Amino acid sequence: MKEDCSLFFSYILQEFSLYIFKQKAAMLRFYILLTFAVNIQANSQLLPGSCNFESNTCGYTSDADFMSWTLQKDGRFVTVEAAVNEDQEDYIGSGADPQQEIIGVLLSPRLEHGEWSCLRLVYQITEPGSLEVLQRTEGNSFDRPLWSSRLPSDSWVVSSIDLQNNTEPYRVVIEGKPGSSKGSSVAIFEIHISPGYCLECDFEESHLCGYNNQWNANVNWYVGGGGVQVLHNAMPNDHTYNNGSGHFMYVDSIYGKTFKEVAKLVSPMTQVPMSGCLSFQYQRSEIGNLFSVFTRDQLGQYQELWRAGLENQNDWTEIPGEWIPVQVDLKAPYSVQVVFEVAFNSPRGGRVALDDISFSSQFCTTDTEPTFDPSIANCDFESGFCLYTQEQAKESPWRRVSVKPNIFRNGDHTTGAGSFLLAHSRLGPRSGYVSRLISPTLAGNMKYCLTFYFSLRGFNQTDQALAVYLLHANGSQEKIWTQAERSRGIWIAADVTFQTSQSAKVVFVSTCRSFWDCGSVALDDISVSLGDCELVAGLLSSLLPGRCDFEAGLCGYTQDKKSDAADWERRRGATPTSYTGPRGDHTAGLGYYLHLEASPMLPGQNARLMSRTVRGTRGRHCVSFFYHMYGSGTGQLNVRINKYGKEELLWQRSGEQSIAWLKAQVEYQCHSQHQIVFEAIRGSSIRSDIAIDDVILEGGPCPEMGISTTVGTSNEIE
Repeated sequence: MKEDCSLFFSYILQEFSLYIFKQKAAMLRFYILLTFAVNIQANSQLLPGSCNFESNTCGYTSDADFMSWTLQKDGRFVTVEAAVNEDQEDYIGSGADPQQEIIGVLLSPRLEHGEWSCLRLVYQITEPGSLEVLQRTEGNSFDRPLWSSRLPSDSWVVSSIDLQNNTEPYRVVIEGKPGSSKGSSVAIFEIHISPGYCLECDFEESHLCGYNNQWNANVNWYVGGGGVQVLHNAMPNDHTYNNGSGHFMYVDSIYGKTFKEVAKLVSPMTQVPMSGCLSFQYQRSEIGNLFSVFTRDQLGQYQELWRAGLENQNDWTEIPGEWIPVQVDLKAPYSVQVVFEVAFNSPRGGRVALDDISFSSQFCTTDTEPTFDPSIANCDFESGFCLYTQEQAKESPWRRVSVKPNIFRNGDHTTGAGSFLLAHSRLGPRSGYVSRLISPTLAGNMKYCLTFYFSLRGFNQTDQALAVYLLHANGSQEKIWTQAERSRGIWIAADVTFQTSQSAKVVFVSTCRSFWDCGSVALDDISVSLGDCELVAGLLSSLLPGRCDFEAGLCGYTQDKKSDAADWERRRGATPTSYTGPRGDHTAGLGYYLHLEASPMLPGQNARLMSRTVRGTRGRHCVSFFYHMYGSGTGQLNVRINKYGKEELLWQRSGEQSIAWLKAQVEYQCHSQHQIVFEAIRGSSIRSDIAIDDVILEGGPCPEMGISTTVGTSNEIE
């Protein structure tokens, strides 16, 4: 009878846990479940910057230029809300102008964490809203984004954010944006900063380091230990303390009903590139299951890292009840999650337990190949062919050419005045030849993103104009991309994701079969990165927070409605007036740019675009951008700095400049907050369009462009 009651009690607890997981499947991070189940005391060392907001804000302050975060006296958390009650008096900082944008900026005290650390944020977004965590370093014009979320929830959610080792002091910036509807809010319950990587966990804290069970109707990961037995069979001691009071994660097949029931325990998403040795401890009571470890990227793609011994193997070494150590190399050049997955064949599949996950920046073995640096295949052709080669003895070579800015010939993509590669010139082609450009060798067993820019002119058979192949180490070739766009005479961006099982080279091939079908094909700005191109694009945008390519909007830039006569227009493709303006944007050729349409304006009228506020620093600042000034009546483009309503001219161009996009870099100094203003002034005629694209605002001196226009021949694309 006693055994039956015990089984019944275990069943009730198990079913209750399943109910909780099912109700909170989308957002639950075990936080609520463990609060009800056990009282776990934190044993990790907390670093400065940690705060539970029980009695004060631990040095966190509101930025006075934005709405204030409110310290809740009863709830013991801080919040920023769309509608603030009048009787709330305990604010962090000064009050906000009710006409301001609904945004609250919370600043941490000055932090000096020289070693890698992990910030765990317990937060809640009610109704539409967003929360973003950034890092502010003195001397940088913009804060570096670390993490963000727009997902509303009806409970507290845990997020884990890696803080890389930093030799300079910094502040954590927490930016909350509640929705405009009444009752919308963004709240923070706790901030924990602990030494080590966010992947690491001994499962002793209530937040479980942000690890999340991916709910399944029959089998799930649970917290074991703590002196609580929730199953009919005896639970092991944990590995951390080797007793029944410590905690670990486990999954049991007792409720498995169908073939290969799967339970998944998912780590927090890494926020920065990481490579090293992932270690953990596990044990299995039976071998009727499949225990594997994967990485999963933001696109949901899996890659297996490790698999436990199979039951049909003769070298079975696992001893039931003993913890088995595992070390596996992890190479994550982009954001991934680590997934611990157990698949059961039947209800007799046994149990798998997991404990003490750790990570080291050193690989597990000394003979592990380091993470391959694909930048060896990057080239903008400004100083030569880089590491690219040609078989010039057998084939017609690609030629490196350049052109000075003018209104007849299109320049290169890099700056508009630099060098690029050209094949199949009409000045002297012979039919039936091929041009091949061969990259340096890329390491095998990796996924790559290849990006480049090409421009076609005069081709009738565009699929023969340009193709990209992989030349494998065994001599075989594989086509991974071919050109399908019609000849447009503009620079068009292309990206290709590919994976190699062995070392390989990338080969750019252009074929000319007859004089009448051939034109010219140009190539520039080749770049190779690790990972899927979709992931690489997201990583690059986070590394350049002051960049705007106008593909998704104005990036915080605003039209100056008070001091101008017209607006900058966001456009793609050619401008409506012939013989003026660009035929495509600079970013991708087929994307968006901003331009001044002169047709409805009078001579001398202007359009002004103002950046968001740039934080002043003691050092230099750099604003770089591409501009397009083509047309017989082109007016003037000015770049100004606005400091508290007083403006100063930084850069200016007047009149027609080139048919190509040209790069400009402007270096300046400013110790106080300011804005950058782009002002376009309409010229004498309707052929006075002016355009800008790919604006970057950043701290530090401008890099040298190093452009030489004396190499090669004239541009033959146009």
